[in-house]
Formats: sequence, structure tokens, C-alpha cells
Amino acid sequence: MENIFRYFDFSHFIKDQSNAFNGNEISFTELNSEHFLIFEKEQAIFNLYVSKYSKKSDIGNKQPEILELLVTNYDKSNPEHRIALRRYLG
Repeated sequence: MENIFRYFDFSHFIKDQSNAFNGNEISFTELNSEHFLIFEKEQAIFNLYVSKYSKKSDIGNKQPEILELLVTNYDKSNPEHRIALRRYLG
């Protein structure tokens, strides 16, 4: 997973203070100024979301305007999971 985070320029993991991710750690990358992909780290499981925030500094601090779960228990060896990620990041 570390290679995926580096390749797609995901942030370092931060603790979710907004409770949108149940207080788990999250890492994000910017799609544009309001839309972000977020990996939620729940113990050893990673869930992938697409989200909308009015500004980047709100991530992890405020509830997102839109939050859609794309992949539960992301597995980089699963082609469908990789396709879901590449659909947004090219």
C-alpha cells in the first residue's frame, strides 16, 4: 500500500477529528480544489472514498459535504479495486 500512497501523492495519515471516519486515521489526495480521494485506515483494512469539502483544511476536521464509499477493504492485487482508484486518478 505504501507504493500506492507515494505514487498517487496521498498525504501522511492523520487522525480523523470530524467523526466522519469513526476517528480512524485517514490519508487523502486532491482531485481538484473541492474533491478528494480518501483512504481510511481501520486497523489493517483500507477503505477508499471520494469526498467533497469546501476546502482542503476541512479534511479530518469537519464533516464532508459528500462522502461516497468506493472500495471496502482495498486490495491492490484486486483488478476491480485498482480500476476504482484509477477511474479518479487516471
